[in-house]
Amino acid sequence: MNNYNLQTVSTNNQWETKFGYARINACGPHVYIGGTVAINPDGSPHYPGNAAAQTTRCFEIIEQALNKIHMDRSAIMRSRIFVTDISHSQSVGLAHKAFFSAKNPNHTPCLTQVEVSALISPDFVVEIECDAFNYL
Repeated sequence: MNNYNLQTVSTNNQWETKFGYARINACGPHVYIGGTVAINPDGSPHYPGNAAAQTTRCFEIIEQALNKIHMDRSAIMRSRIFVTDISHSQSVGLAHKAFFSAKNPNHTPCLTQVEVSALISPDFVVEIECDAFNYL
């Protein structure tokens, strides 16, 4: 491995602990953000079934994790959004746009939306993973 130091961030949710994974692995300029569902601080699902609200919450969790390594949403270069019903693509896409344009209307990460049959719990209808780049 290069001289880059691996940084990991955990949000200590129940699945990270149970399945042994990190929310973020960063090595050099490359930052990988694992699948994130819309969980509240108390561990409960955030607005079960509401795709737009869950999209926003997922990005809030992702940004909080990025903050732990002194980064923010502006470092995200690619978003992958898994939805349990592709008919929500417009509300999910608009929530994606609102989240990123709130800080910088010119920041437009690549976006992929894919329908999946289910997520880890039926309360979750959106899961997001991202790639970021530490350009500083």
